[in-house]
Amino acid sequence: MTKQEQVKILSQGVAQLLPIEAFKSKLEKKSTLCIKLGVDPTSPDLHLGHAIVLGKMRQFQDLGHRIIFLIGDFTARIGDPTGKSKTRPPLTDDQILHNTQTYFDQVQRILDPAKMTVRYNSEWLSKLDFIQLVKLCAKVTVSQIIEREDFAKRLDQHQAVYLHEMLYPLMQGYDSVALEADVELGGTDQTFNLLMGRHLQELYGQDAQVILTMPILLGLDGVHKMSKSLNNAIGLTDHPDQAYGKLMSISDELMWHYYQMILNYDDAQMVAAQQLHPMVAKKQLAYQVVIKYWSIKDADQAQDTFEKLFQAKDYSAAQEVVLSAETASSIWVVDLLRLLGEKLSSSEVRRLVESGAIKVDGESVVDFKAIINWRPGMTIKVGKHRIYQIK
Repeated sequence: MTKQEQVKILSQGVAQLLPIEAFKSKLEKKSTLCIKLGVDPTSPDLHLGHAIVLGKMRQFQDLGHRIIFLIGDFTARIGDPTGKSKTRPPLTDDQILHNTQTYFDQVQRILDPAKMTVRYNSEWLSKLDFIQLVKLCAKVTVSQIIEREDFAKRLDQHQAVYLHEMLYPLMQGYDSVALEADVELGGTDQTFNLLMGRHLQELYGQDAQVILTMPILLGLDGVHKMSKSLNNAIGLTDHPDQAYGKLMSISDELMWHYYQMILNYDDAQMVAAQQLHPMVAKKQLAYQVVIKYWSIKDADQAQDTFEKLFQAKDYSAAQEVVLSAETASSIWVVDLLRLLGEKLSSSEVRRLVESGAIKVDGESVVDFKAIINWRPGMTIKVGKHRIYQIK
């Protein structure tokens, strides 16, 4: 494949490829580029927003470039402040280890593990002594750091910005120096950090990396970016039935965003899809997404389950959950939902109760403090498209 063809393929669907001429030059000089993608294990689950960037990484992989999947086990101790209005709570070593272990199975759904190098930034960041850290800090001014949008916003609102947070972009940039990356991938919200990598590489006498950013995938609410912490995400570890149901719950407007972002529909495909009835188009979207990240068998099963549960009202197709005889017969609604596998905080359950989105045997739960007397055969509906039956 020619370099021009590679540029065309790799630039499709991206938000930024900067600088494009430097990227072309790198392809002319090297047959194999070093491609870096860093992810901090701040939660145990990756979601479809991560999958967008991983999909672009797979394109580089298929073209024969050297892929480095960087686990930010050291930077996770700080937590990337990007887009955050307050300081992230620190993670324990055990949390970081647990989250890291779950990443590999999920990433392998998209990347070929045989053609991927996994690195940890603790390999070099944990070895920096205080003198080296001071020298690193001396390469960046305070004014450069506080130009970052989220820092500037917090300072304008007289909210705290801690010194360790301001070190995060330097650490991510230093990762690129340590790996001698040619290209670094990320979402558009990572632009500042990626540019910091270019800046530091130049100061360390390296050929500066090209940055490639992908558009941000909106979450199920259609307002904020997809995030586990905002409970608006479809996780790669979600059950296929649950993923299908979540996709069926989105607005018609958001559906077209997902067609473009997740399925990469071009203009002609979009026009054809928009001729369909909205329900048909949404079922097509959900089916194809489950095929892409799970399997065709899972997609068939998920669509069959949805049609039985929500179109034919056949609750025999509900997800079965076995509760043991040792489980208390009367249980707080929040604890019951957790036993069903719902990863919801108490405040999230409260919001669902107040909106009438939790139903037990067809009756809405109206009291957040409600005690549920469960029994075999009982059905519990959570939100629009999650139904459980107790066995």
